Amino acid sequence: MNRYTKIAIMVATCLVVGYFSGLATQSSVNTWFPTLVKPSFNPPPWVFMPVWTFLYVIMGVAAGLVWNRIDYDKEEVRKALLFFAIQLALNGLWSILFFGLKNPLLALVEIVVLWLMIYETWFKFKSIDKIAGYLFVPYLLWVSFATLLNGGIWWLNR
Repeated sequence: MNRYTKIAIMVATCLVVGYFSGLATQSSVNTWFPTLVKPSFNPPPWVFMPVWTFLYVIMGVAAGLVWNRIDYDKEEVRKALLFFAIQLALNGLWSILFFGLKNPLLALVEIVVLWLMIYETWFKFKSIDKIAGYLFVPYLLWVSFATLLNGGIWWLNR
């Protein structure tokens, strides 16, 4: 399989996770979420879809680049992709906890674990493919911001 096919598979996988995460938010994003008190730094609702779409695409490109290195360091690539899969599952789970269960505290605990897994994935990716590492930085920064936002929402609505 060539590099572009691997990248396309990983981008599609990330976008599917994003799609299902979006479905989990649908029931609450227009009903429950607007009733919450939010921190002053909460972005307008229209920001989230394009940001997450961009992040899912660059996450998939990064994972595809790492997957492409499997012939050179099979064990390290497999570990890195395992961390990637775990953080991607946690990414999808966050929407279920926050919007589906309407539980900002549980989502806050989970997003801290997610952040740690993203950091570990970034650390592994950058040692395998520098570009993949760079591509993970915006995701790490956005989830750092999302963690603060999640914490603020929980604090203001406890």
